[in-house]
Amino acid sequence: MIIRQRSSKLDDSAILKLIDTQLVPLSHMSEKEINKIRKEIPLRMNRGMTFVISPESNKAAIAFIHFLMHGELLYVDMMAVSTKEQRKRYGQTLLQKAEHFAVSRGCRRSKVMVDEGNTKGCQFYQKNGYQTLRYIGMSRCYEMEKALYS
Repeated sequence: MIIRQRSSKLDDSAILKLIDTQLVPLSHMSEKEINKIRKEIPLRMNRGMTFVISPESNKAAIAFIHFLMHGELLYVDMMAVSTKEQRKRYGQTLLQKAEHFAVSRGCRRSKVMVDEGNTKGCQFYQKNGYQTLRYIGMSRCYEMEKALYS
């Protein structure tokens, strides 16, 4: 397995499939809202950074993390690991890679929003040092944060 930056031609269809199978089922948005967001995914992926894990350099992603950096803040936008590849620490590996990358660019804090009902997601981030700051009722998600150190 290798970690590399996203290649849109090679990875985008695999990433969209991961979003559809791993993230959409956890969302509380309407079908209409989800379809609108789905159309925006290619643009969204071009903002920020995406790291992927793939079996070989020329094979499509089996896991990905997409994140943005704003000043001292790393914002984890999306992360998913294919069902059959879960429990192999790929999520943890990608999160650490994003955090180290962000620290090298001056980030001091990391934030993520986890959908209400995504217990596995909340537990994953807690295990990786994140604390729940608050519940945001309007978007039905938990805001979690972690201090980053160089």
